[in-house]
Amino acid sequence: MIESEPPERDPGVSADDPVFESFLRNESAALVGYLRSRRLDPEDARDIAQEAQMRLLRYRGQDAEILRPLLYRIASNLLRDRWRQQSTQRVTWIGQSTDAETVATEDPGPDQLAAQQQELARAKSAIAALPAHCRGVYLLNRIEGMSYTQIARHMGVSVKAVEKQISKALALLRQAMDSPGGS
Repeated sequence: MIESEPPERDPGVSADDPVFESFLRNESAALVGYLRSRRLDPEDARDIAQEAQMRLLRYRGQDAEILRPLLYRIASNLLRDRWRQQSTQRVTWIGQSTDAETVATEDPGPDQLAAQQQELARAKSAIAALPAHCRGVYLLNRIEGMSYTQIARHMGVSVKAVEKQISKALALLRQAMDSPGGS
């Protein structure tokens, strides 16, 4: 009888720990689904899930009760890092025109880079100047990607309180960014 080939393995999964390998196989689809629910496209969700699983390798001797929350924490941290990267890239384009000429240029010139850096510094300064509670709610929503309901639950406040804090943050940020001298 010809033996069939073993199933394809993730590159970081160790074959010497069948329990750990089974755990990763069982959690893989759920982890990708969790990441997809956080507004990621399928490819990015798979990439982050695979990276989280590879980082989890150092804990492979632990029980599943410890591994599962750890896997999701690692994935959440990777996701947060990606959002930070992307939000930094998006903030640099605030105030830029989107006409065809601007889009057609490959690299921004020195003047554009300086303006982008100033705009980013103004945005960071404006966020830092928000009242602490207001800033916390704003960052949970914009950086962590949490919904108003999730933030309310997380902070032990009402959804209406979260809405008020977000409105306040947006008004203060708009005011800071619209003022001629910055924040």
